[in-house]
Amino acid sequence: MATGRLGLGETLGALNAALGQGGPVWFKETRARHLRARDFLAPRRALQARFGDQQVPEPVVTAVAGLQGPGVAPVLRCAPTPAGLALQLRRPAVFERVLSSVAAYAAPAAPAAPGPRVVLHCAALRGAPCTLRLSQLRAILVADHLARALRARGVTVRLVPAARDPHMRTFLQQLRVEWPTASERAATEALRSRALAEHTSAHDGEVLPPGILGRVCLKELVEKQGRLAGYDPNLDSCLVTEDLLSLLAELQEAVQNWPEDSSPGVAGTPDPGTDSCIVVHVVSCEEEFQQQKLDLLWCKLDDQAPLRQKHLVCGPVKVAGGPGTLTAPEYYKLRLAQVCKASALKHGGDLAQDPAWTEIFGILSVATIKFEMLSTAPQSQLLLTLADSSVSTKGTKSGTFVMYNCARLATLFESYNHSMEQGLYPTFPCVSSLDFSLLQDEGEWLLLFNSILPFPDMLSQTAALAYTAPGLHITAHTEMVCKFLVQLSMDFSSYYNRVHVLGEPRPHLFGQMFARLQLLRAVREVLHAGLAMLGLPPLNHI
Repeated sequence: MATGRLGLGETLGALNAALGQGGPVWFKETRARHLRARDFLAPRRALQARFGDQQVPEPVVTAVAGLQGPGVAPVLRCAPTPAGLALQLRRPAVFERVLSSVAAYAAPAAPAAPGPRVVLHCAALRGAPCTLRLSQLRAILVADHLARALRARGVTVRLVPAARDPHMRTFLQQLRVEWPTASERAATEALRSRALAEHTSAHDGEVLPPGILGRVCLKELVEKQGRLAGYDPNLDSCLVTEDLLSLLAELQEAVQNWPEDSSPGVAGTPDPGTDSCIVVHVVSCEEEFQQQKLDLLWCKLDDQAPLRQKHLVCGPVKVAGGPGTLTAPEYYKLRLAQVCKASALKHGGDLAQDPAWTEIFGILSVATIKFEMLSTAPQSQLLLTLADSSVSTKGTKSGTFVMYNCARLATLFESYNHSMEQGLYPTFPCVSSLDFSLLQDEGEWLLLFNSILPFPDMLSQTAALAYTAPGLHITAHTEMVCKFLVQLSMDFSSYYNRVHVLGEPRPHLFGQMFARLQLLRAVREVLHAGLAMLGLPPLNHI
């Protein structure tokens, strides 16, 4: 049997190459009604554009049907249909390849080439949580999630600024955000001297407000390089303070002094220095103007400032039917109170006094918040609904729904282990002895083809940043993991409600039961890996 991880990207690449020169034609099917007949389709119109009104040449169809190669899924048949060229995989073989090496599908695909080191700067962490707006909270969660996705792909990441405010550190712990909480303050003398020199030469004799060290003109930089890059043409000057110099010094230190123990990881580690790294400023839309000032000030005061600085601007957060002044801590307390209330209605009693349940309630609250904040593309406006229904396990779009299905999976395997200990079921056999041809239910192929098989590529796309694209702004796909986990939970819930996985303890039924359990083991691994990208631990019960 062939070995190695199967990949959707590799399979689609091989399919398109088999059609000859031209752009991509094939696409993967995702809907259950289409997957009953085919797994990939080359649409008729796209084929007509490639081959004219004639049919696809028979040698091409034959070549597609016999497609092989590293990472390419085994093909069963390829045939012309009214919709186009339809291709179906050898599903038992795909089940066997994937479910025999589950761990390979719970990690991102390896990049084709090493990427640069990344400094992620989140301006919102410079303040105290009591003043943190919802749009700033969104930027923090995007930065944390992006850092996890990049590191999972082997990219070396540094996070700036360190959260020094003790209340901010506590709040980040509640949110399960991993961020450095202490660092030595970097020296600012050189930056201060340069700033004072710039101020003296341009604004000699100006009376400055208290706490302001000087004013540095940025107009020349904006006119020279900023407009084409996307800087605001209204940028004129920047008032320099000690806090601003301290932040610049921290950024400067992060760029110039990488930890000696930085491991190459999957992506490899490029040579040290400012040219081998990129700085990504994750900011709310309200902070973007000030961040542009900071970028230009850094270039003005530091000749070694990195040439590649990008802005990931998070869109505004609106609250439907709620106060527009809701702060991030108030939002967290609201969601926590709603989770406690929903659990009291479900289980009875005041479970919030039980330490074990207190941790579960905290995780559910954070899951609700992160799925709300991260399920929308970061550049888009986000509309929050504060109703109690947002924390219900019945709402299929919520983080609570995902955690509920995570707990259902845990309960399933606990039930199997308990029955095995009682002697009702045999111990789990070697995976190589399982008969995956017994997986005939369309929901089983849906779980493998739409969730397990695409997971590595989806993680890689989440961590893909267009570093070399022109302009100041950069986009990220931090919404992909949440959307993926919601869809996975919906598909699993539908299957689990319909199919009795743990059947009667009869020997002739064990083969199908073990094949199904191995499939759901893979679902569990993917679900846990996706939750880890969000900083959320799996729950065994809720």
